[in-house]
Amino acid sequence: MSAAWALFRRDVLLSVRIGGGFGLGIGFFVLVAVLLPLGVGRDLVLLERLAPGLIWLGAALAALLSLDHLFQADLEDGALDQFFLSQTPIEALLLAKVAAHWATTGLPLVFAAPVLALLLNLEAGNWPALMASLAVGTPALSLIGGAAAALTAGLRRGGMLLSLLTLPLYVPTLIFGAAAAAGGIAAPELLLLGGVSLVALVVAPVAAALALRLYVS
Repeated sequence: MSAAWALFRRDVLLSVRIGGGFGLGIGFFVLVAVLLPLGVGRDLVLLERLAPGLIWLGAALAALLSLDHLFQADLEDGALDQFFLSQTPIEALLLAKVAAHWATTGLPLVFAAPVLALLLNLEAGNWPALMASLAVGTPALSLIGGAAAALTAGLRRGGMLLSLLTLPLYVPTLIFGAAAAAGGIAAPELLLLGGVSLVALVVAPVAAALALRLYVS
């Protein structure tokens, strides 16, 4: 598992230094929170009602932005071939890459959520539920997106296809995430959201490994 840990550290450091996943996701997330109130208008009650769904939509789109490059560098420099030659299971290595994606996109959004909630007029009492829903649900966004990125790896102009594959698969996470954020810290939707993340944790690395094996072979 040392290889998986080294891969995780490498991807996190590259993302932070280059700013591809880390800076892009946070910047987009903040931009969504700043622009959406302008579109909704002066109705603060309506804005508060829409805030959980809008924040979750922003989180999903922010996670989607950096998925296109998740395996691109490894394909170009031959590192992907080395993954299959490693003694570490390929599923563990892919899980490490997805974990690095979540650490640089999903995790920062959890801590940025109160600021965005303030901009969207969400009451402070709902902030813990919002942060809990993002902490539980954003791993599913990275896992599902990672599997979709593996399916489109190496394709020309695969970004559009990646979006078409990923966004419909995000729907259950968005529904349960927004409902959990609006329903409070003890909302049953939070358990359903955790179930989605656990299923994705089991299925997504296996699906990504199968897709990449087909591409390499």
